[in-house]
Amino acid sequence: FFNTGGVEKALDHTGAELAGAVNDVFERLETAGRDAEAYGRALSHASGELSNGQSPEAMQKLVDGLVAATHAMEARTKDLEADLQRSSQNVTELKAKLDDVRKESLTDVLTGIANRKAFDLEMERAIELSRSEGTSMCMFMCDIDHFKKFNDTFGHQTGDQVLRLVGSCLAENVKGRDTAARYGGEEFAVILPNTALMDAIRLADQIRTSVEARKLVKKSTGDVLGSITISIGVAQLAFHEDKAAFISRADACLYGAKRAGRNRVISELDAEAHVDAA
Repeated sequence: FFNTGGVEKALDHTGAELAGAVNDVFERLETAGRDAEAYGRALSHASGELSNGQSPEAMQKLVDGLVAATHAMEARTKDLEADLQRSSQNVTELKAKLDDVRKESLTDVLTGIANRKAFDLEMERAIELSRSEGTSMCMFMCDIDHFKKFNDTFGHQTGDQVLRLVGSCLAENVKGRDTAARYGGEEFAVILPNTALMDAIRLADQIRTSVEARKLVKKSTGDVLGSITISIGVAQLAFHEDKAAFISRADACLYGAKRAGRNRVISELDAEAHVDAA
């Protein structure tokens, strides 16, 4: 679910198509420019001939030539307008396709929420925003309790169902500028710009409760397999802290929640977050 090779190829292919469409527009405009120059020269030539006192026959021939050149120019202009309209529609469609592929490249295929790549990009943006605006920022790391047991007992399809359930709970509870992402394996992360620590803790416990309230049902038989629980670690961005240190502190809080018995939220304010892992 983390293999982005196909998406990268689709991005390259669509990007090349878009570049080709734009180049085609430029080529058509260059051709139109040359046609306009040729028409301008024909008009200048006719103007010079008119001032030379031509005979009626010569004048008629000159006028006929101008009329033909004008009709040809009108036809080329209409063709250009039609071509540009088609090209504009093609470019619009390709841009939409490119946006879809880019969105796909930042989405976890299994859970439908942001993937690790999207998490890294959004984390950098959120930290920069927090610095520039002088606002608080939090994040929390989530881990599914006893996930290996679900896989070993019920199989990987059920394990995938567990991951989708947790991803769904995160998506339902995280709104606005906040970002929920699958960080890796059975671990998830939530980025909370412009959020104080206590508000982040309340949201984390709301999500923990929402996950625990769900019942895992085996689709093939309808059997209820039980409830799922998650452990969550919450941290607030410290002054001049970089991304790696911030994530590391949230991760330490997560492992504090694991050590304290799982199915709970531990923040940097709790003593369990600072107990040595050994």
